[in-house]
Amino acid sequence: MTNLARFHAANLPELMERIHKNSIGMDEYLNRFWDGVDITSNYPPYNIVEVSNVESRLEVALAGFKKDEVHVFTEIGKLHVQGKKEESENAGTFRHRGVAARSFDRVWTLSDDTEVRDVEFTDGLLVVRLGKIVPEHHARKDYL
Repeated sequence: MTNLARFHAANLPELMERIHKNSIGMDEYLNRFWDGVDITSNYPPYNIVEVSNVESRLEVALAGFKKDEVHVFTEIGKLHVQGKKEESENAGTFRHRGVAARSFDRVWTLSDDTEVRDVEFTDGLLVVRLGKIVPEHHARKDYL
């Protein structure tokens, strides 16, 4: 049994205390991790797909959004996806509103070795391709 396997939800405070006592310089990371968690919002829906061990893909469903209403950027180790939806006066009265086209701001924390390689928005689906930065001396090399 590994040391980490001994910790369960019941003794999570003890685990966090050990991490804080035995880590230097991780306070910023842990604060970002715990303070940045917003589990109350699941809008817009998204998928995270592992394509390979060095490539992944974030897919965000943005039904009803146009390309000029979506803004994607990185800042201080975070990937931001924002959507600004203007309320239309000509929309009429909704009897049922199943497509939630409202403004949003979603943020994902990127690891230091992850970069955004490509962003594409077509047919209401935003696809952000992410890649792991592999140093040359760690990259795969075939000799035979």
